[in-house]
This record gives sequence, C-alpha cells and structure tokens, in this order.
Amino acid sequence: MLRLYNTLTRNKEEFKPINPPHVGLYTCGPTVYNYPHIGNYRAYLFSDSLKRYLKYSGYEIKHVMNLTDVDDKTIRDSQKAGKSLKEFTEFYSKEFFKDLESLNIEPADVYPKATDHITEMIKIIENLLDKGIAYKGTDSSIYFNITKFNEYGKLAHLDKEKLLEGASGRIIKDEYEKENAQDFALWKAYDEKDGDVFWQAPFGKGRPGWHIECSAMSMKYLGETFDIHTGGVDLVFPHHENEIAQSEGSTGHPFVKYWMHNEWLLVDGKKMSKSLHNFFTLKDFEAKNISPIAYKYLSLQTHYRKSLNFTWESLQAAENGLNNLYGQYLELIGKNLPKGSIDAKYQSRFKEAMDDDLGTPEALGIAWEIIKDQNIPDENKVASLLDFDKVLGLGLDKLKKVEIPEAVLKLVREREEVRKNKDFKKSDDLRDQIATLGFSVKDTSEGPKILKS
Repeated sequence: MLRLYNTLTRNKEEFKPINPPHVGLYTCGPTVYNYPHIGNYRAYLFSDSLKRYLKYSGYEIKHVMNLTDVDDKTIRDSQKAGKSLKEFTEFYSKEFFKDLESLNIEPADVYPKATDHITEMIKIIENLLDKGIAYKGTDSSIYFNITKFNEYGKLAHLDKEKLLEGASGRIIKDEYEKENAQDFALWKAYDEKDGDVFWQAPFGKGRPGWHIECSAMSMKYLGETFDIHTGGVDLVFPHHENEIAQSEGSTGHPFVKYWMHNEWLLVDGKKMSKSLHNFFTLKDFEAKNISPIAYKYLSLQTHYRKSLNFTWESLQAAENGLNNLYGQYLELIGKNLPKGSIDAKYQSRFKEAMDDDLGTPEALGIAWEIIKDQNIPDENKVASLLDFDKVLGLGLDKLKKVEIPEAVLKLVREREEVRKNKDFKKSDDLRDQIATLGFSVKDTSEGPKILKS
C-alpha cells in the first residue's frame, strides 16, 4: 500500500487515484530566464522518483511540467539581454532539457509554455470576474479577492483571523512573502516597462500574473480535478495557495487531491544566495568534472521531506559511491552470466521502503545490500539491480560490459608480481601505464579490480 505525505492534510495518506490506473501528475517547472540552480533540480529529481515509482507500481501516468516563459523575471532579463522574450526564453528552455537528460530524469508527457495558453488564462479570469471573486483595481489590473474564497490559506495552514486582518491590500508582484497575504494579480494591466510583451483581453491590455499560468495549464491537460501536484516547499505559499484559490473559485470543484513538496536544499548549511557565493548550477559540476548523476545519487540519500545540505565534499563522496556502484555492476555483467531472476525477498523490502512515502535512502541501501549478499547468485543480483534502477534512475541499463585489452591484463599481472616483491615504485609506474590505456586498477582483498577510466 503506497502512502504519500499530503501537504494539504499534513498526513501520510493511502494513495487512491481518482481514476485508477490513470494518474494525473503536475510538476511546477522552471522560469526560463536563467540556468536553474541545484535547488530547483532537487524538486525535479523528487518528482522523477515519484513518477518512476508510480509507473513501477503499475499506474499509467500523464505528467505535465510547465515552462514559465512570461513573468516579471523573463521580461526584465530579456530586455537586459536585448533579445525578444521568445528568443531569450527558448534558449534557456533548451538548456533546461539538456540538464534533465544529464540527470537521467524521464521527460514529461507535455511541456506547456505559458505564452501558448493565454486564451485559457483569460477564460478563468472572466469566470472569476463573473462570479464576483475577482475585480478590476484602480490600476486597471485584475485581482483575486481572497476574502471571497472561504478556504484561502488551507494549504499553507495560515491563521484565518490574522489573514483577514491583513487582507485589505493588493499585491502586483509575482513572488512575495507569507506576511503579504493580500489580493493577488491575475492579470497585470499594460505598463510601458513591459515593452512589446502584452495581450489583448476583454478586461484590458496586459499580461497574466504568474499564479494563473499554472492553473490554466494544469487544468487544460489534466482536468479540473487531478491527482498529484508537486513542487518545492517554497512554492506552498503564495504560488500553490493561489493556484487552489483561483482554480477552485473558478470551477467550484476540488483542484488537486494530493499536494507533495520537497524540502529546501541548503549549501553549507545556508540558503543559496548569489551574494553568499554559494549559488550553483549543473555547469559548476561540469567545471569540476563531476557527473550530474552524482547529484542525483546524493539526493536519493536524503528523504525528499528532509532538508538536504549540499557541500562539495558530500557531492564528491556521492560520486565515489556512484562509481563504486557502477564498478560493482560492471564487474557482475562482465562475467557473461545467464539470465537471472529478481530476488523476491529484496524486491519486497525495496517496495516496502518506497511505499512509505518514497523512502529512497532505504531503497538505495537495499540495492547495496543485494550487491554484498554472497548468498544471492550473481545473475539474480543483476536482474534485481536493473529492476530497482527503474525507480532509482541511475542509468545502470546504459552501462555496457567493458572488454579489457590483453595489453592491460598483461600490465596488471606484471604489477601484481612487482607488488609481491614490494617494488612499489615499479608498481606505481605500471599503474600509470595502465591509466594511459584508459583503465584504472583498484587493489582489494580479493585481488586487483580493473575499471574503465
């Protein structure tokens, strides 16, 4: 029985999709104005683990991840770059897709762009205006009246009395803090600072607010009520709270059944900030010749609802662990084994860990246990690891058996002889020669292990 933590109820709940075996899943995607940082990617890695396990459990997933290509940031930074909004955002969209591939994140079924769904946004806003839940402000922008939605604050669990006391103002910015729980902009009236970024709507020339974008895109592809909405904990308020208000205010139906959020990524125990010089992207990993999959391995080691403290030391340790796992797997498949079977005992434990709100740290540990278990036939280890990796997504299925050239084997044998004679200088020289041929040798209690560099 799969149990997932629902932010809406603050409880772990048995997962019961609305229309089994179909599951509608929406992930808040990137604002394509720059390269996403590693904190953003923690959210996408989490949703990837969720989707992979749902598929593993037999569900049929329709996954939608939006691209925010019009908002305050995209307009501001495209103008700074002297590029059109479309040209500017398309570049960063392509870079985002490259990053997803490097992290072995399974692609979503639909990647809707906000600029392609203005019509859907206008329809929701018109509906809210007709119902008296939205209104035109003195600045000609359209605002959502939070006092007209009785359940406003239910996701973030805001204090209703304090909320109503401070609900007399309006806020035009896309992003704001919890203490600014005020009427928020659905449609921003045209401002000369927006340049040529505007659309014509029945209620005036302008552009959408950030929050309405996700409501329009999620409901278009998944329906007025769908199963799961994911994102980082930083999106609970105001973004997801506002999504609920405007969606349910418009349709009169529940918007999402299960809300799931991953916790913060910290860097050296602090929030990421460019001013603190602790703001990193996957390109920083490439500069240090560290595989992005090492970051995925690091993320799997911490439960998604716990803060993950990133350090370069922890990333290096994760890469070492990942390379060790790869090495163990390559050694197994290098034995020309017969076709194996998934070990039922270990698979049951793996499922039990994942069924408990996606226990990836335990699941990863179980993968290591099966590698070390000398009572399991090697061919069954391979079958089990490939099965588990459908969920872990570390790319074991992409690893190929390495044929070791005779020249390398000869050098390894020679090195073993000089090591027996304690000629360590000659041993180091031979190790260097092996490295020039693209291999490395690791000394273990069971003898030397040869790895492809």
